[in-house]
Amino acid sequence: MTVWAVLAVIAAIIGIIGSVVPGIPGPPISWIGLLFAYLSKGVDGGGEPMTSTFLFIWLAITVIVTVLDYIMPAWFTRATGGHKAASTGAIIGLFAGMIIPPIGILAGSLLGAFLAEFLVEQRGVWDSMKASMGAFLGFILTTGMKLVASGIMCYYTIIYL
Repeated sequence: MTVWAVLAVIAAIIGIIGSVVPGIPGPPISWIGLLFAYLSKGVDGGGEPMTSTFLFIWLAITVIVTVLDYIMPAWFTRATGGHKAASTGAIIGLFAGMIIPPIGILAGSLLGAFLAEFLVEQRGVWDSMKASMGAFLGFILTTGMKLVASGIMCYYTIIYL
């Protein structure tokens, strides 16, 4: 196994982890794994090498997923009547919840958004809950989207080695 192949597998695994753990850009690291697989000159089960077109298509998908990861949580929060405080609270709760993954991450995100809306924006319980559910839904959807993209790239990384 070449150095490129080893780096490809490591990047693919870190990419999947980064799809869930905040602060690690999962899909971009997964794409780097694909790039390393391309550089290793590996072939798939049919003996075909990875094409540069395939690599660039996945680069475009990676850029789209990464941009949506920044846009969707805020959009869902606003769509459910939340303020910037709910998004910030969700992120703070997410980091605090990392002590007890994965339940702590999910509960922390939801609770952080709720408390921020309730205490900082001084909104009622129902409005705060609705806004926190929007922030939480945005987080869940983008995390799922990143996991799917990184998982598929990991699969192709391994196939082409």
